[in-house]
Amino acid sequence: MERRTIAPLFVEEVADCLRSAGIAPGPVFVSAGLPEVVRERVSAAQFGALWLAVAETMDDEFFGLGGRPMRPGSFTLLGHAVLNAGTLRQALNRALRFLKIALDDPSGELRIEGGLARIVLRDKTAPRSAFAYRTFWIMVHGIACWLVGRRLPLRRVDFACTPPAFAADYRSFFGAPVRFGQPESALVFDAAFLELRTNRTERALKEFLRRAPANILVRYRHDATLTAAIRTTLRAKPPTAWPNFETLAKQMKIPASTLRRRLSAEGQTYQSIKDEIRRALAIRWLAENEKPVGDIAADLGFAEPSAFQRAFRKWMAKSPGAFRREAIGG
Repeated sequence: MERRTIAPLFVEEVADCLRSAGIAPGPVFVSAGLPEVVRERVSAAQFGALWLAVAETMDDEFFGLGGRPMRPGSFTLLGHAVLNAGTLRQALNRALRFLKIALDDPSGELRIEGGLARIVLRDKTAPRSAFAYRTFWIMVHGIACWLVGRRLPLRRVDFACTPPAFAADYRSFFGAPVRFGQPESALVFDAAFLELRTNRTERALKEFLRRAPANILVRYRHDATLTAAIRTTLRAKPPTAWPNFETLAKQMKIPASTLRRRLSAEGQTYQSIKDEIRRALAIRWLAENEKPVGDIAADLGFAEPSAFQRAFRKWMAKSPGAFRREAIGG
């Protein structure tokens, strides 16, 4: 349960933002259903309610940490701006342009180098606090994960600022190597994910925004314990030896209906977890060896090469052959 909650450090950093604006934190916390002084971990719903209360009080969804206030309603407009982008690459570029207008400073840029995508933040003056960068990453990474309907695993998170008092909480939150005191702040992930198709509707956006920002705090977190356990189980075996769902449930000693419900609560299905691992393996194998596509399809557990071709096109919007040619620069 602890991994599905927010550390009190982050709540105290919200209080510091209020104090910097000359606002007493206590009444704002109480309006969000929290005690005036928070000493225990809070749920995502509680932190989300606090975020909304602070946004209303400060007239700023970015806690007063940007070059200009991010007026309430900006995140909703961000959702509409990226909804029909087509691919994650297009969506991220739109999101960064929108946030540059909304915040002015910091501003983000998507860079692709050596198979890695880096969202790099630039500050006009001195580096901001770790909390400011974390808030930016939450918004961008959260809406990106929602758009493609899956968790986007991070390779690294860099901060241009000095470490906060409890740097370990930042490492735990992102589930990736976190470095402070870097030349620039950057969120790093595999560039191949940029070609994932966005697949959300206006109706889905309305539901997403109704639950925001609580849903972007933990819904796609790295540490959803049941999902992580299934990933560990599958990665220990070749895809051809993966159990079906009922067998998996028996192995985990969880009723199949309960397992399905708990996965749904974590924003996952057994199929989406298998697809995530298969996709990562396919990307690596296509880029790193010359094994025929048909053999890769068989190793991934596809009954026919054509089934793999269809799946890969759905994942990456291009054929395995086209992806391999691009990956090797041919």
